[in-house]
Amino acid sequence: MTTSAVNNQSGSISLSKRIAQQKVHLPLGSRLLNWYAIGVFLFLYLPILILIIYSFNSNKVVGVWEGFSLRWYGELFRDRAIASALKNSLWVATWSTIISVILGTLAAIVLERYRFRGRTTYDAVLYLPIIIPDIVMALSTLLFFVMVGIALSRYTILIAHVAFNISFVAIIVRARLASMDSNLEEAAADLGANEWLAFRRVTLPLLAPGIIAGGLLAFTLSLDDFVITFFVSGPGSTTLPVRVYSMIKFGVTPEVNAISTLMLVGSTILVVISLVIQRR
Repeated sequence: MTTSAVNNQSGSISLSKRIAQQKVHLPLGSRLLNWYAIGVFLFLYLPILILIIYSFNSNKVVGVWEGFSLRWYGELFRDRAIASALKNSLWVATWSTIISVILGTLAAIVLERYRFRGRTTYDAVLYLPIIIPDIVMALSTLLFFVMVGIALSRYTILIAHVAFNISFVAIIVRARLASMDSNLEEAAADLGANEWLAFRRVTLPLLAPGIIAGGLLAFTLSLDDFVITFFVSGPGSTTLPVRVYSMIKFGVTPEVNAISTLMLVGSTILVVISLVIQRR
């Protein structure tokens, strides 16, 4: 047997050994990866699942299962403080969403379609609320209201929520705008439509999925926000997350589990609808 044949045979044997080793180790790595993924999901979602289960517990002592009951959900609807907090949350979330959708959509169109001096700076400032921590945003807005002399109320909460919701709406609408075919607007102009008519009949319908998705996301963020709201809320303007926090200070009760479950379900539904609209 020649030297080259021996080398080829030894190379083939070593290659076969490497393939066999890979076949041996690959299933083990896959199993470890699967168990790691399962562990991460259990760590993230098992506490939420336990909270949901114990929200239907008839026992007043948290952690001691006594039986299935809707008692604590009924207690929530009879609690006037929670009803008032929910009313404030819905008021702030609704108006902040409307204002943020209008301003965020206009900002997205300006940044995507026009070139002007200071555009890069304006772009960076617009997205700044997404980058900075909530505590910094809360302190800065609180100091602004104190310096200007504005009394804390639900209107200060509204202003603060609009300040960070505009960025999220602008990102979603701008992504939708970037994927649009500009030839459709040019075709509308060729057919005699002015800028306003082309925007109303062509651009706006095409942007509608992004606008709706951004609005749903803004509504969810406003409804669930705690840190910024806690800093800029005044007497009589307590929202639902702040109310839940005040309830927890006296201990975790089944009512807290029930209201947390309702907030989780509501937020999840809004986020899912937003994702479905964006995909369409």
